[in-house]
Amino acid sequence: MDLFQRLSIAGLVFVVTACSAPLGYETGNSISTPNPLPIVRTPQVGQEWVYSKKNVFNGKELGIITERVSNIGSSIVISRSDADGGQLPSEIQGPWGMISTDPHWSKLMTYTPVIPLWPQNLSGNWSQQENTKYQIAGYDGNFFNWNLFMSSDGWEKITVPAGSFTALKFQNLIYFENPDPNKFDCVRKETIWFTPQIGRWVARESTGSCITGAENVPIPENTTQWQLQSYK
Repeated sequence: MDLFQRLSIAGLVFVVTACSAPLGYETGNSISTPNPLPIVRTPQVGQEWVYSKKNVFNGKELGIITERVSNIGSSIVISRSDADGGQLPSEIQGPWGMISTDPHWSKLMTYTPVIPLWPQNLSGNWSQQENTKYQIAGYDGNFFNWNLFMSSDGWEKITVPAGSFTALKFQNLIYFENPDPNKFDCVRKETIWFTPQIGRWVARESTGSCITGAENVPIPENTTQWQLQSYK
């Protein structure tokens, strides 16, 4: 029985509800929904966002990452580099706001079909389920299930090193099939603050777990936090 067959209708209701609960490390102040709703900034070559990345559990700095729009065509390429200028895997969208190649996990992932990066409805109190499949390097030709529950629950004013922003806070709850047959019931959870005016998120937290055949208990992943340092 595959991942999606094991998720009952009752289970789907539960995870969509649970998706509204934030991870609880980053904080903001609730505000009224902006009227009119802000428009998401369109991509232009040279737009840039610089993020700090750290391990929440031990506070260790994991890097400073620069993400820059480098190409706009049938796909939108966001090139990425570390603090020393070393090149990191690129993010690819197409159209804007729909991601096909995702470098933000431990392994580079390619989704077929593409999935949204942020809620397509910015009003808040909104949820949506997206089912796709992903590929990773080393498993060429193999596709694995990726089941995303995206839920927004309102707007907040949030302050990060780059300044104070009005952001739509939303959560992603992801059930996915692991290429490692010894890992199952894999879950990832994110809380994200998306600011339409800069076309990107200003803060992001993620964590997750898998059950291993050997232990039969959830093995947690690191909880990681990104904060915007600057943008242009």
